[in-house]
Amino acid sequence: MKLVIVESPTKAKTIKKFLGNDYVVESSYGHVRDLPKSTLGVDVEGDFQPKYVIPVKAKNRVKELKAEAKNAEGVILASDEDREGEAIAWHLVQALDLNEIKSKKSKIKNVERIVFHEITKKAIEEALKNPREIDMNLVDAQQARRVLDRLVGYELSPFLWKKIRYGLSAGRVQSAAVRMIVDREREIQKFKPEEYHTISAALRKLEIPNPDIQIPNQFEAMLSKIGEKALKKFDIKTEKEAEKIVKDLEKAEYKIGKIEKKETQKNPSPPFTTSTLQQTASLRYGYSTKQTMMLAQQLYEGVDIGEEGSTGLITYMRTDSLNLSEESLDKAKNFIAANFGENYIFTRRFKTKSKSAQEAHEAIRPTDPARAPESVKKFLNPKQYRLYSLIWNRFIASQTAPAIFDSTAVEVGAKSGTDYVLKAKGMTLKFDGFLKIYPLKFKEAQLPELSEKENVELVKVDAERHFTEPPPRFNEASLIKALEENGIGRPSTYAPTITTILERGYVEKDQNRRFTPTEIGILVNDMLVEHFPQIVDVQFTAKMEEELDEIAQGKMKWTPVIREFYEPFKENLTKKYKDVEKAIEKTDKKCPKCGGDIIVKFGRFGKFYACSRYPECKHTEPLEEEKEMAKQYEGEICEKCGSPMALKRGKFGAFLGCSKYPECSNIKKIEKTTGVKCPKCGVGEIIERRSKRGRVFYGCNKYPDCDFALWNRPAGEKCPKCGSLLVFAGKDKIKCSNKECN
Repeated sequence: MKLVIVESPTKAKTIKKFLGNDYVVESSYGHVRDLPKSTLGVDVEGDFQPKYVIPVKAKNRVKELKAEAKNAEGVILASDEDREGEAIAWHLVQALDLNEIKSKKSKIKNVERIVFHEITKKAIEEALKNPREIDMNLVDAQQARRVLDRLVGYELSPFLWKKIRYGLSAGRVQSAAVRMIVDREREIQKFKPEEYHTISAALRKLEIPNPDIQIPNQFEAMLSKIGEKALKKFDIKTEKEAEKIVKDLEKAEYKIGKIEKKETQKNPSPPFTTSTLQQTASLRYGYSTKQTMMLAQQLYEGVDIGEEGSTGLITYMRTDSLNLSEESLDKAKNFIAANFGENYIFTRRFKTKSKSAQEAHEAIRPTDPARAPESVKKFLNPKQYRLYSLIWNRFIASQTAPAIFDSTAVEVGAKSGTDYVLKAKGMTLKFDGFLKIYPLKFKEAQLPELSEKENVELVKVDAERHFTEPPPRFNEASLIKALEENGIGRPSTYAPTITTILERGYVEKDQNRRFTPTEIGILVNDMLVEHFPQIVDVQFTAKMEEELDEIAQGKMKWTPVIREFYEPFKENLTKKYKDVEKAIEKTDKKCPKCGGDIIVKFGRFGKFYACSRYPECKHTEPLEEEKEMAKQYEGEICEKCGSPMALKRGKFGAFLGCSKYPECSNIKKIEKTTGVKCPKCGVGEIIERRSKRGRVFYGCNKYPDCDFALWNRPAGEKCPKCGSLLVFAGKDKIKCSNKECN
């Protein structure tokens, strides 16, 4: 028998059904060797050689696999085809002593490595026919990344412990990502909105040539030219200027000028790569990158679909290639012809822009294009089904004809002392093409049949006031896009990077699921920018990624790359330890226990006072503002057990908890008041609240007797036009809460 080793039990189950009784398929359950947790594990004096160990949780599995290997005629390593998979295969050879077993008088005749990018019978059979040696260039690239990240994390983290607080960590990719979020937040804070106005006119055709034909006789045109000058975004700066133009246009005569008609096409997007799948799943379904990759892994490794058993539904999900196999293109063509018609076929081959993309890999696509989402829906959970549908639709759409539109652009002249030109645009769908499979939102506006020099009449003129918006905070989709555009990280690193910066509390998500840096995140970022600028430098991080790619391609050796980074890094770190004092926020207070100086420190839930003689003295106390808050709620009694309530601090800020905890676990939220009376009941006060999903809103504190609520924070004034509450609508911007009031 031959022993086939893969990483996961699900993948083993799917592969097993394609192989006969001559094969035993086992799982390694991921990595079988890694760097030790308690020590650096890298010989910095000896050419940075890693000192691998078998983790405790993997020891039994290694023992079992070693026993299986001794009784096998051959061992086939079938881990994933990327760097991580190649490293797992290499580690298996070392951990199972396969070379040693092979050299002795054992049954093993050979140790082979096979790769495939989809788990189908044909792909597995093809891989078995074409085994290869382990690619040490890929292994070295993975080792270089692991060693590099260990050196940064292990040696830089203690510096943060001394400077800020214990338990913090730094990382090469994560720190660059945090910097992008911090820099964006500062851009938002510095942003000053700029006012501008746009003017539109509703116009009407004087006569309808045929009332039986359903064509609109009214259309909207935007002001685009005043006199001979084309209007730019900020040309109308004030309400006064806008009102003057509106008055002019209200008395003007309108005549159709130049009409331009043309047929336009819209092409589909290419099939998914890892980053575009993560971005689209985040925007459409709110899936986190971690969740998307978990679901994609399940679809790749195999899902039980009835009579066919465990079946891989998609190709490998960690890829930055847009390549597609000729077989998949033929299958897509046949499916489209049979289900939509020959006129929907449009075969496309896509070229990957990324230099690092491995063209031998494919884009993420269904393993069998004929397996439409509805045919497997009953075998998938709702989230798996959504993701499979997304991947299938995007791939099939990429091989479908363009959508065709008839578009019309019309210039309308307006004479009223000054000559004005307005522009109207219309677009109607002529042939749906790929939109039949992958619908997209587009503005379809039909214009009436117009002819040049035809007079039209004015219905009304509107001037709209705008303010420029600050750049938006990153969400998961836009952060991944920015990381990819800047060359930071690779398909396998986006999800763990985002998970890490959230779990370590450097960033958090606001009510709109956008990233905001925490106080500790800003502090760590600023510390690294000041003392270790290379670690958080976007270009430097991108250069390191390029060098890792070159190692994978065999163009560079990995140890010189590590040395070039480590030697100046270590020298700077040593200097900082000697030259820079601990970042201590001193106070004039003395410790009541030992008389030592009281300093401000950071904890999991923010700042607090602590004795500077820690760990000899462990005295801590809350800050003054928290003491004031504690006084405010002094005398609060627990309604469950009658004990006094105590002010406590948690992940979401201060709250009141029973002093008898853990015997009594009663808690009470602290209301954040806005100081604004409820306009509905006139008795209650508007307070900050959170929905079940964690989104902040503002509602009456007399709920459920009064159900008044707003999404935006009330500004404390009433609208001069309709009397409703005014609310904050972004930085330096206030609007009416009544949607019908402008």
